[in-house]
Amino acid sequence: MAKKEIMLVCAAGMSTSMLVSKMQKSAEDRGLEVEIFAVSANEADSKIETQAIDVMMLGPQVRYMKGKFEEKANEQGITIDVINMQDYGMMNGEKVLDRALELMD
Repeated sequence: MAKKEIMLVCAAGMSTSMLVSKMQKSAEDRGLEVEIFAVSANEADSKIETQAIDVMMLGPQVRYMKGKFEEKANEQGITIDVINMQDYGMMNGEKVLDRALELMD
């Protein structure tokens, strides 16, 4: 499998950094080649246009922005979803990674 790009989006790009770490650990444990990073909602538009992203996952606090991002994401072939609120709150990197991988299939 070629290296996949997963972008997490939150209000400031900071609350997802712990989740990114947990997702990366889970990916390493499974031997998966994935690039996982977090950006603020303000940065997301430019990343969609300039980076080869496979999946874009929104933090629950910015779920209301899904419609705003969907058109651009669809143009670039990026799958977009909102992170499950419970998984986000529990910082369950394994489950969020599982969901991202599901979306790529």
